[in-house]
Amino acid sequence: MTRKTRLPYGAIAYFLVAILLSFYFVFAAVQGDYGVFRRTVVNAEARELEEELAVLSAEVARMENLTKRLSDEYLDLDLVDEQARDMLGLIRADEIVIR
Repeated sequence: MTRKTRLPYGAIAYFLVAILLSFYFVFAAVQGDYGVFRRTVVNAEARELEEELAVLSAEVARMENLTKRLSDEYLDLDLVDEQARDMLGLIRADEIVIR
């Protein structure tokens, strides 16, 4: 009596589907919209934006300081003199201009 053994097609199909699903989820975890590579890109962009925010914050602070120094409440005469010389081209009567 020779008995033919049948291949377990159901088990093979089950493991094949399980392996394919595993590959899909690993690929999605690495390459997907919320994957590892996308996360590194987002982190790099966040670092660049934080650096830009720091630069812009410093610029805003500098401008606020200059605005305060030119306001009616606090008048910095040296700054007014500097701005008048720079913007209007004014000089004092006792100065000599060399071009």
